Amino acid sequence: MIDVGEIIYEMIPVSSLKKVFLDEKPVYDIETLNITGLKGEVISFQVAYSSNIPFRQLAKVEIKSPIKDNIKVYTVESVPVTRAAMTIVDDNYLRTTPGLYPDLLKPLPKDGVVKIRSGLWSSLWIDIEVDDSILAGKYPIEISLISLGESMGQAEANKARGEVFAKCKTSVEIYDVKLPKQEIIHTEWFYLDCLADYYKVKVFSDRHWKIISNFLNHYASMGCNMVLTPIFTYTLDTQVGKERTNVQLVEIEVKDGKYYFNYDNLKKWIDLVRSKGIEYFEISHIFSQWGAKFAPNIVATVDGKKKKIFGWDTPSVGEYTKFLEKFIPDLVAHLKEWGVLDKTYFHISDVPREEHIKSYKEAYMSVNDLFKDLKTFEAVAHYDFFKKGLIELPVAASSVIHDFLDDDLDELWTYYCVGQFTEVANRFMSMPSARNRIFGIQMYKFHISGFLHWGYNFYNSVLSYKKIDPYKVTDADDGFPAGDAFLVYPGRGGVPEPSIRSKVLSQAFYDERALSYLERLTSKEYVLDILERDLREPITFYEYPKSDAYLIRTRNRVNYELNKILNS
Repeated sequence: MIDVGEIIYEMIPVSSLKKVFLDEKPVYDIETLNITGLKGEVISFQVAYSSNIPFRQLAKVEIKSPIKDNIKVYTVESVPVTRAAMTIVDDNYLRTTPGLYPDLLKPLPKDGVVKIRSGLWSSLWIDIEVDDSILAGKYPIEISLISLGESMGQAEANKARGEVFAKCKTSVEIYDVKLPKQEIIHTEWFYLDCLADYYKVKVFSDRHWKIISNFLNHYASMGCNMVLTPIFTYTLDTQVGKERTNVQLVEIEVKDGKYYFNYDNLKKWIDLVRSKGIEYFEISHIFSQWGAKFAPNIVATVDGKKKKIFGWDTPSVGEYTKFLEKFIPDLVAHLKEWGVLDKTYFHISDVPREEHIKSYKEAYMSVNDLFKDLKTFEAVAHYDFFKKGLIELPVAASSVIHDFLDDDLDELWTYYCVGQFTEVANRFMSMPSARNRIFGIQMYKFHISGFLHWGYNFYNSVLSYKKIDPYKVTDADDGFPAGDAFLVYPGRGGVPEPSIRSKVLSQAFYDERALSYLERLTSKEYVLDILERDLREPITFYEYPKSDAYLIRTRNRVNYELNKILNS
């Protein structure tokens, strides 16, 4: 018999910005639990729970609310983290040590049963999908853990079936204001090969297309309105001399020294993407990463047999140039015919650096005439490289973006990734969620036109030398801090499972839309006063409020102002 004295069950409502670790009791912060929302968004909070019962116990989750039909519940699961951070960190991390970190969101089972872990903290993630079916008003929500009438060997801890172990109450206020359409273009690199590899399906089989469709559903739901499109297999994150699984959407035949192109798969892809409401297309890079020195791995049918016709042994300028002179005009003609050319962007080579200036310039100049009337853009981490005039539209690393802002460009995009590990916003598992969400306010203030991130579903090791299981390996095999490489997990049945980070990133884009809406109804100065009135320093990409309360309080104020103006 284990005697722990009085059996205690605890249940604490916490905000969506809190990360509930197994070994740490979350702080009850009433300021972050005043939740308001607008139509057209998903608002979220969490409920943390624990008990001192000596053994794990099962309980059923029960939700009572007038808006219950709009509520979706997830269990927050902890995942293994080996590399939590880089060797250099700032003071805005939750933890930097290996361990189990809360991240994965699994839909609550149909029977509603969850585990109450002995002496450990768990949490439920509560989503409220605010659509037109919800009238304006304040709605109570009660969450309870109900006994199943069984216990793991602790008779005195057992309770009668149906008895409430613990419960908590909160409420949400919905305003009769609809969020406008998202104007910022948002792309998270979507990898068709990683889906085929993880689920072990043939590329472009019916099963592969179904899985792609499932993932695109989630992709679109989180505000991603541009998608990476592999006309050729990605030249990204691949060790020199190695290959990723071939997923080129354009089939090629070489006959009598001439190239013939089949666009059936590309058209199928474009139609599928557009059916999800995704408007913009990001054509995969036409030269190798980090220097544009080589052609992509390209497969064609030659004399009736499939073979690689370009790759790591093909210089970027030469025979490959002649191929592009045939292919690019033909591709452009088809994109124009399908009505998507005006919403299509092209890449040359990813993240060129100063040491790549010679090779990048040679590759760029070799295709300059082909792309002169097209939209081209590039992720770049060095301002001087952009100033040399080799990039039309810069996607500036957030760590150097103020160099670009000083240039007062008409259009500016931004990105962050593994390299942005101090000062600026990011979304590593080891970082507080506020560091993820603040990015919406920053994008709003500085008129950012687009956001790019390299890892929506990268399930490979660093440089793709092997495949990984993201449920077990969250850092690309010690390549990047956990969470950098993917936002979703590959769930059973080819259906993605979201992460805390994907939900919070969506909240950042909701914030930007609400702020932009308020500006249209008032002025930039009016909105900035709300954002910065009580701050010691104006918000930049390096300096910004780091508290959960600031983000929630500010968004509630914006919601209130919108409602006052539109419904007074």
